[in-house]
Amino acid sequence: MLTIWGRGTSSNVQKVLWLVEEAGIAHRHVVVGGPFGGTRTPEYLAMNPNSLVPTLQEDDFTLWESNTICRYLANRHGLHTLYPTDWRARADVERWMDWGQSLLAPSLHAGFWGLIRTAPADQDPAAIRASGEKTATVLGVVEARLADRPWLCGDDLTLAEIALGMHVYRWLHLPWSRAGHTPVSLPRVTDWHARLAQRPAFRKVVMIDIV
Repeated sequence: MLTIWGRGTSSNVQKVLWLVEEAGIAHRHVVVGGPFGGTRTPEYLAMNPNSLVPTLQEDDFTLWESNTICRYLANRHGLHTLYPTDWRARADVERWMDWGQSLLAPSLHAGFWGLIRTAPADQDPAAIRASGEKTATVLGVVEARLADRPWLCGDDLTLAEIALGMHVYRWLHLPWSRAGHTPVSLPRVTDWHARLAQRPAFRKVVMIDIV
């Protein structure tokens, strides 16, 4: 049985859970990490020495790093629409997955952490506003990309969406006004998110309370 370890409120765990729900892959989900603890036990550290989530366990095989887990599952289950076999199309998908880790997630981090994970008295409004502005600038790349296509890599949803969708959900739903920030309008990104929101797996895994 495939087991996914990690709390469902983690954006990196959500990628993996969304993928298995989207593809109908049978799995078991074990909640660990953050307020739930469990990632510093000897048993967990034997699977993932980083004490982070998610971790995949399948028989005697374990794997960590969310994008790598998604690629593994797509290969393992022949999900060629989500993860094309053509080497250029695949590289395009991987480019967006890496971009999400290197640019989008870091730009959003201070805003998310400040507004959701920090007590109001300790919040830094300037840092939160800077995060919102930076995230909008970064998402401008997605806005331009969607000018001539419904999905990031063409006519079909791919792992590119699965790597980025939860970040856009958070960007759209964070209470930015608490820090005096008003997000800029990115209509194509908003429409892209609306298409994601029509998918049952996205609604089940990603569209939850931001906590």
